[in-house]
Amino acid sequence: MTLDDAGFLFRQLTQPSWLQYIGDRGVTSPEDARRYIESKTLEQYRTLGYGMNLVQLRSTGEPIGVCGLVRREYLPHPDLGFALLEDYWGRGYAAEAAAAVVEHARRVLGIRHLMAITTTTNDRSGRVLARTGFRLENDAYLTPAGEILKLYLL
Repeated sequence: MTLDDAGFLFRQLTQPSWLQYIGDRGVTSPEDARRYIESKTLEQYRTLGYGMNLVQLRSTGEPIGVCGLVRREYLPHPDLGFALLEDYWGRGYAAEAAAAVVEHARRVLGIRHLMAITTTTNDRSGRVLARTGFRLENDAYLTPAGEILKLYLL
């Protein structure tokens, strides 16, 4: 992901499913999205060597979502995250992107253990994680912020 992807990311972060399943990131304009990419995505790449990637259609290069690894202070291992624009759900793109990130994490980054979290009602993402090899570790994981999430382990 680059700063040039701010327009797409603004669309992604403000779609209803993102807000429902991932949460409001305070992004209300493409300029906010640009700052978000700089302070979150690019900063993680600089400090950790990994972060969120843009998911694009091979045939056209059109951006359709994000998928990658994030580091959360309250988890002992990197967290696989993914989200697609709703128009692209149910086509296998999320599982394909997740599998590619897992493969990269293992072969290139040498990461042996990955985690993933979802809201307790996000069954679609849970199915993608299961197809990618994750298993449900805890169906009522309490975060330090008081959120109850499902926790998966690979």
